[in-house]
Amino acid sequence: MELLSKLCLSLTPYTAGEQLNDKKYIKLNTNENPYPPAPEVFEAVKNFPCENLKLYPDFDSKELQELIAKRYGLSPKNVFVGNGSDEVLAIAFPTFFGKGEERVVFADITYSFYKVYCKLFNIDYEEIPLTENFEIRVEDYLDIKGKGAVIANPNAPTGIAINNFELEKIASKNPNKVIIIDEAYTAFAKTSAIELTKKYPNVLIIQTFSKSYSLAGIRCGYAIGNEKLIEGLEKTKNSFNSYTVNRITQSAAAAAFKATRYYDNVTNEVIAVREDIKGRLINLGFKVTESKSNFLFVSSDIIPAKTLYEKLREKGILIRYFNLPRIDNYVRISVGTKEQMERFMEEVNNLISVK
Repeated sequence: MELLSKLCLSLTPYTAGEQLNDKKYIKLNTNENPYPPAPEVFEAVKNFPCENLKLYPDFDSKELQELIAKRYGLSPKNVFVGNGSDEVLAIAFPTFFGKGEERVVFADITYSFYKVYCKLFNIDYEEIPLTENFEIRVEDYLDIKGKGAVIANPNAPTGIAINNFELEKIASKNPNKVIIIDEAYTAFAKTSAIELTKKYPNVLIIQTFSKSYSLAGIRCGYAIGNEKLIEGLEKTKNSFNSYTVNRITQSAAAAAFKATRYYDNVTNEVIAVREDIKGRLINLGFKVTESKSNFLFVSSDIIPAKTLYEKLREKGILIRYFNLPRIDNYVRISVGTKEQMERFMEEVNNLISVK
C-alpha cells in the first residue's frame, strides 16, 4: 500500500548544489558569500539571552520590520519577514496565484524553485523564453495572461539584470496583476526596485539575508510591498505556521541590517573579484554573461561545460553544472575570495593548456 499522496509522488523537488564532505572543497557552487558576517552579528549571537528561547518568537519580527521600513521610507505594514526568501516565495505563490486564469508567468531559464512551487500548490504557469542571449524581452510581459509574474532580477543562473525603467514598464502595463521581483542578488547589481512599491500597489519585492549579508545559515528573508499584498502574505503564513522566524535569527538579522559599512565593503569586494575573473575568463576564450550577481555564468567552445565541472571537482573545486535544455554547455561559478578564485583560475588555465 502506498503511504505517500499522489501529489507527493508527482513532485520533482528543487535540486541544490552538491554538498560533499569526503574532502575539503572550495565551494563555488551554491552562491554563498565567501566572507563572514559582520562583527555585530557575532556579538548579537554570542550575547543572545538563551533563557528567552523558552518563549515563542515575535509574531511579526517587529524589530526587523521597523528597521527595513525605516531604511526605505516605508511603514512596517509594508514589510513581511520569513525564513529566507525561499519561504517568502513559497508563501507568495499560493497567496497570489492558482489554477486556470490565476496562473503565473516566469522565464524559461530562471530560478528552478518557481516551477517546484507551482507543482506543489497546483498552480498553472507559463514559461516565457528568454532571448538567445538569455535576456528578458520586456514586451513579452506587457500584457500578462494570468494573475501575475515572477521576475528574478538579477536572474539566476544567468546573472543578467534588467533596469528599473523596464520593470516599471511591466508594472504599469499590468495594474491588476501581481509583479513579484525576486531580488536575492540585487546588492551585487547596486540597484533595487523597492521605490516602485510606493508607486505601484501590484509590485512585491523579495530580498534575502543569505547572499549579501553572509547569513545563508540562519534563513531570513523579507518582502516589501503594498499593505494589501503584505496582509495577504500574513494571512497565508498564519494559516499554517504563525511563528516562523526564530528569536536568534531575528537578532542576528537585525544586527546585520545595521552593519551597512561592513556589508558595503564586502559587496564591493565581491563585485571587484567578479569583474576581474570575468575579464580573465574572456581573455581565455570563454563566453561570460553580463552578470550583476555574485556568480558568473560561463560557456566555452574549448572545453565542454560538463567536462570543466568534472575536472574541477577532481581538483577539489565545486562549481554548478545544469544538465538542462539551452544551458547544458554552461556552468555557474560563485564568486569566492581572491585566494579561492586564484586557485580556480590556476586549475582552469591548467585544463586549457592541456587542450
